[in-house]
Amino acid sequence: MTTTDALMPPPGDAPPPAAAATPTAGGLPPSESVARQTWQAFRRNPLGLVSAGVLILLGLVALAAPLIADYPSGYGEDVLAGPGAGHWFGTDDLGRDVFAQVVWGTRVSIVVGLAASLLAIVIGVLVGVAAAYFRPADLVLGVIVDVSLSLPVLPLMILVAALAGPSVPTLVVVIAVFSWPEVARVVRSQGLAVVPMPYVSAAHVIGGSHLWIIRKHVLPGVAPVVAVSVVLTTSRAVLSEAGLSFLGLGDPNSWSWGTILHQAQRSGSLATAWWTTLFPSLAILLLVVATTLLAVAYNDARNPRTR
Repeated sequence: MTTTDALMPPPGDAPPPAAAATPTAGGLPPSESVARQTWQAFRRNPLGLVSAGVLILLGLVALAAPLIADYPSGYGEDVLAGPGAGHWFGTDDLGRDVFAQVVWGTRVSIVVGLAASLLAIVIGVLVGVAAAYFRPADLVLGVIVDVSLSLPVLPLMILVAALAGPSVPTLVVVIAVFSWPEVARVVRSQGLAVVPMPYVSAAHVIGGSHLWIIRKHVLPGVAPVVAVSVVLTTSRAVLSEAGLSFLGLGDPNSWSWGTILHQAQRSGSLATAWWTTLFPSLAILLLVVATTLLAVAYNDARNPRTR
């Protein structure tokens, strides 16, 4: 057997034999060492920890909504009652508890935000990696991304959501369709720095398939920016859902933070009963600020220059 034959990978999509990871000075493989350094730097950032705690708390509220408050439906006796012991966030024009609306609205808003973000991430990563790895396709995909980014997003989202009909799946698809181009551009930029790396070229030389190289080398290389994109895209998706629901394009059969604002605007209590709009607005603000600070803290933690 020649030296060339010994370097050839087995037939099919089987990966070539992986070389053993070289331990660092601390005795850990490089990937584990970088992950540990990132985590240690993140723990030293109080804003990042607080933001993560806020997001975990909101997630727990969404999961435990039935245990925290009864589902707001029907009518109540206390109409437009201000915040007090009986109703912490007051009541709306039909006597329904605003605290219960905010709690149950957390579930729908977070579900829509996460689902739309994940769908946008999947589309954006596929397009971005394909543009960075397959250079002939970069021109076509780049034009598609540029055209998508130049479109008036909000009017188109309103138009598509109105034509498709108000529902949670419609909001998820509409928000994701208009969110993936930003992810694709960021992933492509990071992919262009990963694809020319020596270990990617070495994988080509020893006969690794395109699918295996993308899965083993390119995707791990763009994973940090994907993690940041997930957080930021989720916050933008929550804002988009709130805006569409405020315009009456959300699911009328479920509560979300935007739906609470829509109900207050439709009933005329938007200006007279401040509590009907303050608390859902604070919930939206809390989630968006927490996700933004979390993304900034993680980005600083993984950057060796800012650790």
